[in-house]
Amino acid sequence: MGTFEELVAEGAAVPLDGWDFSWFEGRGTEERPPWGYARSIASRLATVESALDLQTCGGEVTATAPVLPPLMAAVESWPPNALVASRNLPFVVRAPNEGPLPFRSSRFDLVISRHPFATPWAEIARVLKPGGTFFSQQIGAGTNRELTDFMMGPRTVGDGEDRSTHRARFEAEKAGLEVLRLEPAALRVAFFDVGAVVHFLRKVLWTVPGFTVEGYWDRLLDMHAHIQEHGEFVSTSQRFLIEARKP
Repeated sequence: MGTFEELVAEGAAVPLDGWDFSWFEGRGTEERPPWGYARSIASRLATVESALDLQTCGGEVTATAPVLPPLMAAVESWPPNALVASRNLPFVVRAPNEGPLPFRSSRFDLVISRHPFATPWAEIARVLKPGGTFFSQQIGAGTNRELTDFMMGPRTVGDGEDRSTHRARFEAEKAGLEVLRLEPAALRVAFFDVGAVVHFLRKVLWTVPGFTVEGYWDRLLDMHAHIQEHGEFVSTSQRFLIEARKP
């Protein structure tokens, strides 16, 4: 294990392109949701003729599916991620997270999205075929609040936060979709060195908005001391699965 300065420098130097978390192996863990998102989308992608992956990041998760439909489209807003995704998936276009989506109405049997920054419900309903399905694993309100509170001080988590399950149901039904499944999960997250914390905060931007190593140097020192004493820093990620159908 390196010194505090060495660990921080290492975490600050890891490239941020794509959505591959393999760098964390041996340095942090996150419990996986019980529904198995990658396995679930793989079984669905194998049975449809057309699918759209919203905010695909680097396309890494969707690319693990053994069978992709004849039309497999993806959208991504951030250019470095879109470049990675274009190497993993057959058809990737740039589009803003909030929409509009550059596809005609009733085009897709299936729309999927893992951890979207924003969910353009009206656009999802528009591009789905009648009887088509939206299947998404999303980030719940208060995710990793222990980490946020440690770095920034105690924060208030509002019940009406955009990624909460209540909000998701409301927005899906408002867009004319029928919610078939809505399942939350609280999952254990552990960081084993301060370098892993630095990389996570650089990559998952909403955890500590505006995070920089320099701006949070003292809190990182405290984090390093905490991990040295306890062997890890434990947080809780909030996830929920939503599946909705267009009538």
